[in-house]
Amino acid sequence: MTYSMSVSLDGFVEGPDGDFSWPGLSDEVFDIALREISDVGVHLLGRRLYEAMLYWDTVDIDTLPAPRREWVTRWNALPKVVFSTTLSSVQGKARLASGGLADEIERLRSGPDEGDIAIGGATLAAEAARLGLIDEYYLRVFPVLVGGGLPFFARDEQRRDLELLESRSFESGVAYLRYAVRH
Repeated sequence: MTYSMSVSLDGFVEGPDGDFSWPGLSDEVFDIALREISDVGVHLLGRRLYEAMLYWDTVDIDTLPAPRREWVTRWNALPKVVFSTTLSSVQGKARLASGGLADEIERLRSGPDEGDIAIGGATLAAEAARLGLIDEYYLRVFPVLVGGGLPFFARDEQRRDLELLESRSFESGVAYLRYAVRH
């Protein structure tokens, strides 16, 4: 299972005011996101990330540059499982989780292998990390310090030794880091 999100240099997926519109979201960065999503068979999301990502269901795809168009097409076609205690329904290729995170992941892993399981949403990913279910971390580190907010890594997470698999930097100042958990 992979955990991928954009993160500020000081480690937050959103600032204290909930903002995550940071400088540096270039087509090069979307190329990385496109590559990541190409290997995904199902994406697990928490409610807040699901609601934020609904934007892509309604965006005018014809106004977007090529990498973003392709990413949106793949994102919208991707099966999604939403974990929420407040939503009663979801849209598009999404469904509400029928059980807890560990049970849902076990069910997905025992099914036909149709790609990686990806997880997004810092709160949901923190639960997966506590359960030792994340195999790789993908970080798109943006050149901004937000001073607080929702952290990418749970502050109570157990120690995990990681191996750097890939790193790239872009003219926009964004750095891409991909790590595997050492078992």
